[in-house]
Amino acid sequence: MKILRVIESMDPSYGGPCQGIRNSIPEMQTLETDNSVVSIDGEATKWENQDDFKIFKLGPGKGPWGYAPKLIAWLKENLSSYDVVIVHGLWQYYGYAVRKAINWLKKENKKTPKFFIMPHGMLDPYFQKAPDRKIKALRNQLFWNLVEKNTLNGADGILFTCQEELVLARETFTGYRPKNEINVGYGILPPTPIEATDITAFKKKCGLLPNEEYLLFLSRIHPKKGLLNLIKAYATFETAKDKLPKLVIAGPGMDSEFGKSLDQIVQSNSFLKSNIIYAGMVTGNAKWAAFTGAKAFVLPSHQENFGIAVVEALACNCPVLISNKVNIWREIAEGDGGLVTEDTYEGTCQLLEQASKLTNDEFTQMRKNAYAVYQKHFTVAQAARSLTNNLKAQVI
Repeated sequence: MKILRVIESMDPSYGGPCQGIRNSIPEMQTLETDNSVVSIDGEATKWENQDDFKIFKLGPGKGPWGYAPKLIAWLKENLSSYDVVIVHGLWQYYGYAVRKAINWLKKENKKTPKFFIMPHGMLDPYFQKAPDRKIKALRNQLFWNLVEKNTLNGADGILFTCQEELVLARETFTGYRPKNEINVGYGILPPTPIEATDITAFKKKCGLLPNEEYLLFLSRIHPKKGLLNLIKAYATFETAKDKLPKLVIAGPGMDSEFGKSLDQIVQSNSFLKSNIIYAGMVTGNAKWAAFTGAKAFVLPSHQENFGIAVVEALACNCPVLISNKVNIWREIAEGDGGLVTEDTYEGTCQLLEQASKLTNDEFTQMRKNAYAVYQKHFTVAQAARSLTNNLKAQVI
């Protein structure tokens, strides 16, 4: 089975969908599939590591829509040699171009591949309701009416990373009537093995003692992540009977306006000032050490389509304390790999309170459960098999 992936960019700095493609293709190549990628990167665009699969760079895209003049002609000439084409993401020209090219092939009575779209959370109703996205929401509504509705409804199927994403997609836009909705899952590569010395080094960098426990928030510093609720909820434990470990906040964005406003709250409260630690951007071995050494990972987010960091924590035997707006919360709750509450301030207080009452034995068991959830649902091998089997079933 020959598969063509179409995506905005394969530049590793884009993360997310392009990293997912890089993770899955090597596994899928062992399952009798041949994968290639079309991106809207400029032909001369280069990145540090070379990929072992073909990437056709047909950009750069022009303007906010990413118009790529070479794309439709290339698709008309080459699509018939593929069994499946998958468009990764929405709201860009390349999805429209694939639809137009497929319609042209049908009119010319040429071989037409099965056409799928993987929205990667872009159909989540959060993005149409968030107060800071009013202009973007209006733009998306207009674009939905003019273009994207026809593209999605014209595809042979929509591929989702989890069941919650599939269900939420039905709530966002009127006229959403896909031919097929398929939960194919998603996965991450296993963590890099680390030593106890890596954990000790991370703790030392954070000013923690070698045996000192900590909770970990590791994500972008952004209002969507629920960090304001987390800091305010954490402050309530100053006089609580059941104490919490110190809170390590790791990730980029503390120098943003939002990050500065959070720091003002921390600096104005002596308890927070002495118990919250900023670790900055954490990558490589330090990131895996941060997850592995944490008592629990905390992300009371207002919206996470999949939550890569959540799964990374699970893969490191780290229990997760999350909101039910992290779309993989059901799998985690069913496997007892963490605790789940609402994404409100009250819900975040409950989340921390429940965690504070767990015994050491209960945390030890939850660590084992966390890894079991990762193994059952979120490995790259599992996701690659699911995607391959679902595509083959559609092609036959």
